[in-house]
Amino acid sequence: MQAPTDHLALPFFDAAHRELGASLAAWAPQQQVDETDDRQACREWVRRLGDAGWLRYCVPAAHGGALERLDSRALVILRETLAFHSPLADFAFAMQGLGSGAITLAGTPQQQERYLPAVAQGRRIAAFALSEPDAGSDVAAMATTARFEDTTGQVVLDGTKTWISNGGIADYYCVFAKTDPGAGTRGITAFIVDAGSPGLDDSEHIAVMAPHPLATLRFQGCRIPAATQLGALHGGFKLAMQTLDIFRASVAGAALGMARRALQEAVAHARQRPMFGQRLADFQLTQARLGEMSALVDAGALLTYRAAWLRDCVGTATPVQAQAYSAQAAMAKMAATENAQRVIDMALQMHGGLGVKLGTKVESLYRDIRALRIYEGATEVQQLIIGKSVLKG
Repeated sequence: MQAPTDHLALPFFDAAHRELGASLAAWAPQQQVDETDDRQACREWVRRLGDAGWLRYCVPAAHGGALERLDSRALVILRETLAFHSPLADFAFAMQGLGSGAITLAGTPQQQERYLPAVAQGRRIAAFALSEPDAGSDVAAMATTARFEDTTGQVVLDGTKTWISNGGIADYYCVFAKTDPGAGTRGITAFIVDAGSPGLDDSEHIAVMAPHPLATLRFQGCRIPAATQLGALHGGFKLAMQTLDIFRASVAGAALGMARRALQEAVAHARQRPMFGQRLADFQLTQARLGEMSALVDAGALLTYRAAWLRDCVGTATPVQAQAYSAQAAMAKMAATENAQRVIDMALQMHGGLGVKLGTKVESLYRDIRALRIYEGATEVQQLIIGKSVLKG
């Protein structure tokens, strides 16, 4: 199936976005990747996305990127289109951006030169390590520590990170750790930890309902150079939130891609499925359900495109702008992911028994969409962000 591009005519996008969307929509269906082994498939997707130049949208032009700065609308288009065809391809693309975003925002020139061009070319696989067994939404509960050794000029990491995307296949991890354990979120600092660093074990893979590379990272006296500190001392929480803010609207874009695919699958099935001497599409109940699905997709899409446009064209330089964008991005993420879950569930129901048969597209989408309502800020966290913004006026 061809990913739709009609939405690119909306005024949120310009000519460059429309060209990007059309080019990617033509490229993606030609890629046939065996995703039986999710780790090997993810490596293959990173290679292909890098070779084709799509990963250049994950980093700024100064370091081999396609655009002067990270563009939220481009990220949304890329993720929406990739997710329409392969949620694993979307995952591979997204993690290159999220795993390098903190380096783009706060890395030294040396750090940026070492990692960002390789990310854009698909030569280094990136990862973002924030979550812990007892610290997901509650970042202040983080227990991983980083201790500076004056005598050796090194930093010693101890603790555990879990639910880490690209865990076990990444070439490096952006790791957030407590440098002042008693200071809550004000005592967190970020570091770049290369895979294979002594004291880092990233071999504990996590199996999930929609297979993709996840692992638990264990740091036991992991020694890294002090020069791997990323950004300001104790500035890690702010850096993590800024990084997540950039990519939050793109999570909504991925949900849109899956929802659009489910809607197309439902329409195609309804048109060809014989029932009681007619086609499934001839029944008013089917037509009503498809109408509801279409409205849910468009509602999520408009919120998503507005949030991406707001960041690109209005900016987040002032506190007021930053608060406005955070609220709009939260609305987009919440609405697009929740709506996509409903759309995919309705598409599966419309397929009847075929909907739950392993190997059908709606069955895999049903598993793929579920995690999007949790990662990079669960729906309940987005509701809190929106509610606080409303109260602040």
